[in-house]
Amino acid sequence: MILMIERKSKPTVEKNATKGQGEDSHYAELGFMCGLEIHQRLATSKKLFCDCPASIAEEDPLIGKIDRYQRAVAGELGNVDRSAEFEEFRNRKFVYDIHVNHSCLVDIDEEPPHRLNEEALGIALSLSKAMKMNIIEELQPMRKEVVDGSDPSAFQRTIFVAADGEITVNDRKIGMPSLFLEEESSGIVTATEDSSNYDISRLGIPLIEIDTSPYIPSPKAAKEIALYIGTLLRISGKVQRGIGSIRQDVNVSIKRGNRVEIKGLQEVDKIDKFIENEVVRQQKLIEIVDELSKMGAKVEDNVVDVTNIFTGSNVRVISTHLEKNGKVLAFALRNFKGFLGKEINPNRRLGTEISDYAKMAKVKGLIHSDENLAGYGFTEKDLGKLKEALDLGENDAFILIAGSENDVKRAAILAVDRAKYALVGVPLETRGVSNVELCTTKFQRPLPGGSRMYPETDAKPIPITNEMLAMAEKSAPNIEKERKRLSELVSNSDLCDTLLVSQRLNLFKNIVSKTKADPNFVANTIIQKFTELKRNGFNIDLIDERRLTDLFEEYGKGKITKQAVDELLKNMTLNKTGTSELITINRLHRITGIELRDLIDRIRKESNTSSPDELRTVVMSKYRLNVDGSELNSLLK
Repeated sequence: MILMIERKSKPTVEKNATKGQGEDSHYAELGFMCGLEIHQRLATSKKLFCDCPASIAEEDPLIGKIDRYQRAVAGELGNVDRSAEFEEFRNRKFVYDIHVNHSCLVDIDEEPPHRLNEEALGIALSLSKAMKMNIIEELQPMRKEVVDGSDPSAFQRTIFVAADGEITVNDRKIGMPSLFLEEESSGIVTATEDSSNYDISRLGIPLIEIDTSPYIPSPKAAKEIALYIGTLLRISGKVQRGIGSIRQDVNVSIKRGNRVEIKGLQEVDKIDKFIENEVVRQQKLIEIVDELSKMGAKVEDNVVDVTNIFTGSNVRVISTHLEKNGKVLAFALRNFKGFLGKEINPNRRLGTEISDYAKMAKVKGLIHSDENLAGYGFTEKDLGKLKEALDLGENDAFILIAGSENDVKRAAILAVDRAKYALVGVPLETRGVSNVELCTTKFQRPLPGGSRMYPETDAKPIPITNEMLAMAEKSAPNIEKERKRLSELVSNSDLCDTLLVSQRLNLFKNIVSKTKADPNFVANTIIQKFTELKRNGFNIDLIDERRLTDLFEEYGKGKITKQAVDELLKNMTLNKTGTSELITINRLHRITGIELRDLIDRIRKESNTSSPDELRTVVMSKYRLNVDGSELNSLLK
């Protein structure tokens, strides 16, 4: 069965819609294409296809573990996905932690899925309407093969909900071709070359995937669009918050390059930098192709066992493996001299790219001829024998791989294949974050194809009724309406705009709805004050919503001063003590009314002065955190 979608409208976004707009024009000349995939967990009470809570286990007891291995199977059309084949080739073990309250038989594929979570479906429909998408009349749950081991069943249930929408961001119309409702994957606990350990409490939490068209014109525009979609999700009030609850995948290609998917970007502020570096990486790889072509370069298929050459060697990275009966394999790269050391991104070279492939076979890496070989401990004698064994010419390069016999054989296959691609261009790849600060990426696996989708035969199709559509239309979030509502609460327009795109928007709304605190003060505190605290080294992640709400409730009731709020926030970054207890421990109760009058009278007698300025100075020097300045000024008049 093939899922057929009748498209009711033609996408309105043109490829050259932003031609001539500065940075956009520059990237258009490069043949730049870019699209986003936004993955966002939904805030529902239970998982998508079972009754387990839709939250991650923190103190839930562990009741067992299961071990599984990846096996590639043919999809509905009879083809095997190459990324699945690649993972099977790696031969890694996957271990899954099972918890008492956050896991069930559905999670480990020992029981059919339960009825679809209708709350999650309602949220997906609402967001589809917000992006002017056409909702599919009957939804068909599908299985999508998962190749990274993050699902014990090796597939993820996913539902194509809506198609052919659009959003407008900074006067750009961006096509929104699809929205999916699907299950979240398991959370990674630990990972080594041999195995990965997952926590399946996260598995099955409702998740939406929102895809943009591939015609985003520049890295800057991609960042703006990601911020816009993130804002739209947050103002819905129906999505989870916190680290990992939203992830952005980016697809990038340029002329003569190839589509590359960068997975799991969590920091929106750096999306543009990651995309810029990927463009540069592809440009450098294309330049290398042209230069190697002029040189008549070639990668040898013949992998040579050079173990005997290094028996008793002082090269530590090799001898440690030989001491364990390991092997050393090598192959030649004709007319490659100097190319393996060419930088293609900050701290990354062509040799690094090839090494990333070899590492997938559980070796620590590889050694190539463009490195500082003397620094490794290679002698002229070692290199002479190696050149003889590989028949190396003056302009040739070589790659060495050391490890256990099985590992180096598989690593050599992967390294040869990637080295050959240096003669062609940019491989179709899925890449992950290599260095957050430098905004660089590394190879994860080949790019998946369409062969990993097939129908879920254990779940019924879901018809979409007129009532469901009307409800979705009514509840669809709207950024302009939200901005207008915020401006009625927050007088500073810049602060209002910052709050609108902030991760703390829902936090602000919850505090304002539950307390009598001035919304302007709340907004200023959670945006500007939090930024100041973080800049000064305070761990603001320890300030949880419950204590923060209690803090503003105490302030709204007039029990603490503004100055005390600052001090209490600093204390909250040090421990998890409750707000009331922190106020008592630090003696931060507000002195007001009759108590403040008595304090002024006492200080007047002790200091033998009636000067308002002198009294104000004495009171504020001793009770700055307990006394409100405006109330003190009023009494002193």
